[in-house]
Amino acid sequence: MKLITLSGLDGSGKSTQIELLKEFLESQRKSFWYFHAVEFSIGNKILKHGKKSPLVPLCERGKPDSPPLKKGELEGDFSVTKANWLQIQLRKIALMIDICRFKKLIKKTKVDYIISDRYFYDSVVNIDFLSFRRPTSKRLCVEKHIPKPDFAFYIDVKPEIIMQRERKPDQGMEYLTAKEVLFKKKIKEWDAIVIDGEKSKEEIFEEIKTKVWSEPS
Repeated sequence: MKLITLSGLDGSGKSTQIELLKEFLESQRKSFWYFHAVEFSIGNKILKHGKKSPLVPLCERGKPDSPPLKKGELEGDFSVTKANWLQIQLRKIALMIDICRFKKLIKKTKVDYIISDRYFYDSVVNIDFLSFRRPTSKRLCVEKHIPKPDFAFYIDVKPEIIMQRERKPDQGMEYLTAKEVLFKKKIKEWDAIVIDGEKSKEEIFEEIKTKVWSEPS
């Protein structure tokens, strides 16, 4: 089983690449699971009890694909731009719980691939943003416990390019610029593969495919 994660700014094209990954793996008759760290979080579980787990089988033979998340469905539960000290500490605790839950869950999976849009790396950046920290090499105490992906991709798109796109984040340029600084500080620590997100979606996916499937199994 291989874990493939896609990180990047809001509006950078992660979800588009996830859909292309789904289509490709289905065409290769590979079993896989989709994981979304925000939807998986214990905080969302508490607020949305009754919803099914986000780790949903997408490629079991004969089963239909799960419906895509609607824009703003996740962000509506928590503010992505501000939080008080207590809320930030609770997010850190929740992240540690989520990492432990994920580790237990992946031990039970019997699939070829797990693909993740918004992995725990994105959660770390979100917490750093809410903490109003300047980028440092200091890691969150829980960060070292995040399972290391086989392939961690960062889709690199300038905030000004994202804001020119038809589907742009509501939070605006200042939000994206601050998060870009935090991501750029972290991606080296995570050994992330940086992909030029300003290429066409087909070119980006071809690069992802080459990185993943040119490696020996």
